[in-house]
Amino acid sequence: MQLRNSETRFGLVAVFLHWLIALLFVAMIAIGLTMTSLALTHPLTFPLYQIHKSIGVTIFGLVGLRLFWRASGTVPPPPEDLTAFERAAARLTHWGLYAILIAMPLTGWVIVSASPLGIPTILYGLVKLPHIGFISARPDKAAIEDVASTVHEVLAWCGIALVALHAGAALRHHFWLKDNVMRRMLPSKVLFTRGKEIAR
Repeated sequence: MQLRNSETRFGLVAVFLHWLIALLFVAMIAIGLTMTSLALTHPLTFPLYQIHKSIGVTIFGLVGLRLFWRASGTVPPPPEDLTAFERAAARLTHWGLYAILIAMPLTGWVIVSASPLGIPTILYGLVKLPHIGFISARPDKAAIEDVASTVHEVLAWCGIALVALHAGAALRHHFWLKDNVMRRMLPSKVLFTRGKEIAR
């Protein structure tokens, strides 16, 4: 039996969260690379760090919402012609991204809590995020900051690699294999197939 289009595409909420998290992650990487290249005395350094931390907390919340929404609903089945390797790679990539998007804000929180500078985190200039008390009070917190910073950076590069892999796989399915893998996550009501636009 052929599935209806609504059964083969992700719902509006899932699509919205997918693209919002993707855009925020790209913004986070751009801001992170910029702010770490600036001197601490540069006038943009402090604001960039604050918005970086604010977006990180936002991503953490959105990923939690995305996982809750995924668990409470149905996920469109993958195309039947996917190989076992492709299915496994897709699952590993998706769950790897979820893990990184959760771990990065947490390691960032550890970094600011362990920093000897003790700079407060003001989310979007409105709400103060408290430091992790048992970390900020430790006498060896500088060492904790070093480890957390290294882990945070490694996670960032792993996230970039997985996003590139994810995007590359989607484009391969769309332009080379010409299936519906990418189309079912497109936010537009216009679906693209075989280089042509087909209005739903």
